[in-house]
Amino acid sequence: MNRKKIIAGNWKMNLLPLEAETLIDTLQANLQPQLNISYAIMPQAPLIETCMHYLQGGGTISIGAQDCSAHISGAYTGEISPQLLKSLGCRYTIVGHSERREYHNESNELVSQKANLLLGLDIQPIICIGETDQERKDNLHFEKVKTQVQSIWQNAALTHQSKIVLAYEPIWAIGTGNVATAEQANEMHTFIRKTIAEVSSPTLANTISILYGGSAKPDNVASLAKQPDIDGFLVGGASLSAESFLTICNAFPS
Repeated sequence: MNRKKIIAGNWKMNLLPLEAETLIDTLQANLQPQLNISYAIMPQAPLIETCMHYLQGGGTISIGAQDCSAHISGAYTGEISPQLLKSLGCRYTIVGHSERREYHNESNELVSQKANLLLGLDIQPIICIGETDQERKDNLHFEKVKTQVQSIWQNAALTHQSKIVLAYEPIWAIGTGNVATAEQANEMHTFIRKTIAEVSSPTLANTISILYGGSAKPDNVASLAKQPDIDGFLVGGASLSAESFLTICNAFPS
């Protein structure tokens, strides 16, 4: 199945405007685009417009956001309206990142609510799912991820489901020194696709892109990219280095 490949850089709470411009400039100058691969970066919210302006509204790199509100507008101080993200030209928005789920107690229901608003605005949500170290040790990792996937499909509007992007984050492999093997990652991606087929349809399951988000780095992406059910990467720290991110962008064979 020739699914769309997506390589997205989550800058998290890093970079100031001049640093962002320098990084984008280097990426634009050196990125060799490939057919069927989309490239995106997700800066801090106040940098989105800066990055959009610097890209001059085009090029091979899309701009996305790291999160959004579960409300279109209103008295929600400090939140980011998905409608505003749409007006700024964001193509993607991450929702349900493990850090949001852990530090801000975001539930499956809240994540689904955000995703549904984005879908209605024609912004593709990159919905993060994954298990903790303890859940894997207790052999609960498949159950945890299945519950997360089921919650997404219970709340997604039928007309927009094909626009969903998933990102598998083995939380136990992020910043811990532990490494998920390519086979472990693909095993979960295959399971996720099987679960989508059960809650929706095999056709949709074979259409949706599932990214790997467990500390994707230049030294592990080549083996990950060879796996049949891995359709790209949600990159954290390695996206802050042009050299590292470009290596990851070239992981899939042309």
